[in-house]
Amino acid sequence: RPRGGAQGRGGPRGPAPRLTSVPASSRSQSPLAPTRRRHQVRREAPRTAMAPALPPRQAGAIVRAAFLRFFQERHGHRRLPSASVRPRGDPHLLFVNAGMNQFKPIFLGTVHPRSELAQYKRVVNSQKCVRAGGKHNDLEDVGRDTYHHTFFEMLGNWSFGDYFKEEACSMAWELLTEVYEIPKDRLYVTYFGGDSSLGLNADEECRDIWLCLGVPASHVLPFPLKDNFWEMGDTGPCGPCTEIHYDHVGGGRNAAALVNQGSPDVVEIWNLVFMQYSREVEGNLIPLPQHHVDTGMGLERLVTVLQNKHSNYDTDLFAPILDAIHKGCGGPRYQGLVGEADIGAVNMAYRVVADHVRTLCVCITDGIYPGLSGAELVLRRILRRAVRFCSEVLHAPPGLLASLVPTVVDVLVSKNCYIINENEAAFLSSLERGRRIIERTVQQMEPSMDFPAEVAWSLYGNLGFPLDLIDLMLEEKGIRLDSAAFDELALEDAKVRGTLQLEGENVHLDVHSLAQLHSNNVPVTDDSPKYAYTLGQHGQYEFSPCQATVLMLYRDQSLQEEVGAGQRCGVILDRTNFYAEQGGQASDRGYLMHLGQQDTLFPVESVHLCGGYVIHEVTAVETLRAGDQVQLFVDEAQRLACMINHTATHLLSFALRHILGDNTEQQGSHVTAERLRFDFNTKGPVTMEHLQQVEQVVQEVIKRNEVVHMAEVPLTLARRVQGLRTVDEEYPDPVRIVSLGVPVESVLIHDSEAAMHTSVELCCGTHLLQTGAVEDLAIISERQLAKGISRVIAVTGGQAKQAREVGQYLAMEVDSLSIRLKQGSTSIPEVQNLSKEVGQLTKVVASTAMPQWQRKELQTILKALQRTANTAIKKLEMQQAAEKAQSLLAKHCNQPVIIDTVPADSPSILMKVVNHLCDKSPGTSVLLLSPQASGEVLCACQVSKNCLPMFSAADWATAVCTQMEGKAGGSCVVAKGSGNAKGMQGALTTALAFAQSKL
Repeated sequence: RPRGGAQGRGGPRGPAPRLTSVPASSRSQSPLAPTRRRHQVRREAPRTAMAPALPPRQAGAIVRAAFLRFFQERHGHRRLPSASVRPRGDPHLLFVNAGMNQFKPIFLGTVHPRSELAQYKRVVNSQKCVRAGGKHNDLEDVGRDTYHHTFFEMLGNWSFGDYFKEEACSMAWELLTEVYEIPKDRLYVTYFGGDSSLGLNADEECRDIWLCLGVPASHVLPFPLKDNFWEMGDTGPCGPCTEIHYDHVGGGRNAAALVNQGSPDVVEIWNLVFMQYSREVEGNLIPLPQHHVDTGMGLERLVTVLQNKHSNYDTDLFAPILDAIHKGCGGPRYQGLVGEADIGAVNMAYRVVADHVRTLCVCITDGIYPGLSGAELVLRRILRRAVRFCSEVLHAPPGLLASLVPTVVDVLVSKNCYIINENEAAFLSSLERGRRIIERTVQQMEPSMDFPAEVAWSLYGNLGFPLDLIDLMLEEKGIRLDSAAFDELALEDAKVRGTLQLEGENVHLDVHSLAQLHSNNVPVTDDSPKYAYTLGQHGQYEFSPCQATVLMLYRDQSLQEEVGAGQRCGVILDRTNFYAEQGGQASDRGYLMHLGQQDTLFPVESVHLCGGYVIHEVTAVETLRAGDQVQLFVDEAQRLACMINHTATHLLSFALRHILGDNTEQQGSHVTAERLRFDFNTKGPVTMEHLQQVEQVVQEVIKRNEVVHMAEVPLTLARRVQGLRTVDEEYPDPVRIVSLGVPVESVLIHDSEAAMHTSVELCCGTHLLQTGAVEDLAIISERQLAKGISRVIAVTGGQAKQAREVGQYLAMEVDSLSIRLKQGSTSIPEVQNLSKEVGQLTKVVASTAMPQWQRKELQTILKALQRTANTAIKKLEMQQAAEKAQSLLAKHCNQPVIIDTVPADSPSILMKVVNHLCDKSPGTSVLLLSPQASGEVLCACQVSKNCLPMFSAADWATAVCTQMEGKAGGSCVVAKGSGNAKGMQGALTTALAFAQSKL
């Protein structure tokens, strides 16, 4: 039903024409690199005699004015100004994103009859719209093509219970063909073709209207529900619509086959919606008591047609801004190029800056300023996206963005300039440093690796980069941030954060040190020995020894030839068998040892990859020098655990796709010796049955003890593998393929489907040689990170076995507790103890490593047991309270005030006794004290409503508990408190005296 787009009709339907054929996958690609889409260069249709050329630079304004004047003067519409882009009274919208937003109360029937809205019958306007953030968000598409915008104008005429289909179509045809003089043979109209599932016939009335207006039958086309039926939401006003499409090519051809097919040559320019139904909650359609007309035509697209252009950016609505950008940056002129033809993304930058500065000016004028939440946060993102393109693609000097304001608007210029300049200056002060850090880190990363949260945290803490900016800069490079890991870091205190930053200084080579290494011809580290391990005869893994030479040491952000004892440093070797943290796998640990010296070990705490150099982080126990010969010893147990968990991660990924569907894609992973973490997208919730099935699939592959095949192959060959995920990302050449159970040569065979039935991934990690060593896998956690993104945590081997044993033990505990609760008890303390046991067991189940499907199962049972226990306690308390109240009523028959002591096991029971007494004797005020074995005295009271407001329960309880050196609180009707038993007798006297003074 909805198609979206910045220039279409708008609202929840938003059926904008798709002017270019752009794969959805391209939207996540970097705008700073050639986009992977069909090459397209700006084309201009040949001039025709359709209309005289409109005056340059004023044409857009004339088009807008002609539209408004046509409906106002010829057809009696009331001309309304555009509403602010800040929504009024609609908390679900960040910005006004369609012309109909301000008229929603009319459509929904909620408009106040005495309001100005209620007086509207037929109106016309040009509405400012912003689609950035929220449900309708075109921000990520701006610049990639020539027709998406964050800000655009929606020309619309409206009828609220006045005219309907015939008049609306006639007016539209008259305006397009007589006022704008668009050739009739270039126009095509669509109408609703019906839907049998909803019992809706084709809108033949609309079809016949167009035919009567002279539109050839070959240009009047039916389309189904998704194209020609508009709905405001899941429920509410809706109805068929008719769209008017324009053929940019013309020349007497029949372009009917291209309508609604995504052709850049045949585009929708106007949509007329006929609201005649209301969709009910049950889904059925009921005719509306009043019929409405809601139309929308994107000004930018209309001007493109009238100025005989193919691109909105080639019209006079944008040309002056693009000229101003050119003058400000001094680079090459805008050429209208897109895709791979746009070398260096320069043309994309022009479009982004031109679009974004329009949005900034409109929003700031309407009182939306760049900020930290909601629409303000989105606007800040827009501003920073524009500044990035100005600075790093167009190489413009600071201040260019604000200098464009006078070209865009003639009002509020000083305010716009000040706000934009202030934000731009603050951003540019740290942009360059942050960019260098990101570039350096990206160079060190392996393909498919999430951007390290530690580096992002450093940008956030040290340079003040907001998280949304980091996400934006990484997204433009086609890289994801490990958001969950970032959130975990955000919870750590300043001390931990400082430690992470210190470690980063020790092991992450800065750009200057990397340049020095290259200039000194220091070779990058040969880390191929990390794959040098075999499987022994008895199933044990044997890791080959490795000798190396110290090439350089790194400390305090500088390269050094020597490091003394006790100093923390990074050691660069010519070769290493240590695995550096990458591809989601944690680094190896172990130690170095001077060759021939067995008594001095240099512990390797972590290993990082920087620009091809493997940096071993050590604390020197004695002097280390460049040129030293060392032996390397990997912690084999830790390495093997990582290998097990990494292979298990591939098994898990395969099993998730097998159970949840082929559209399930990895979103991130992290492998350590202790556990594995896997993030993935999913269309629906992951059920406990799904998790059980995933574990079963993994266990079957483990039992088969499949061989793990690994090989480096040319990237061109890897692209042949059917079903291989993310091969369109940037990978090294050659690339390493890991295939479970199927030789790499087999999956590389042309047209082979072998990879469709097993796990075949591009991966630089270290893996098992056979799957049997995984032994078992248990998913111990599953939660949703965001809508459509889930995270699972799993353990393997002995940990998985232990998790299952713990799960079985806890299941027995829950069964035992359930039996004891079902037996029933008349003792409140006993039932209370059972309730506490349920609470304690609930905490244990929530925090203990066990299969997640079993955890959820037990949590459901425990939740029901807790309700059962609470109900039993409440029932017993009510019984006990009723008995005690009956006894007190007999003792204090018909007295206006009851003050006494009574045994009660809890404040809850005591208050219930008071409540019961007052229910049975409505005119009585009651205060009861209950001494406890601990020496504490509980107090509860209730004042008859007849005694208000002179007599307050809160004041009464406070006076009594103060006498007992305690405290109390409550309302004027009921209150409770406590005190010390030593003052109880005096408290009773005080209680009576207080009551007598008020009564």
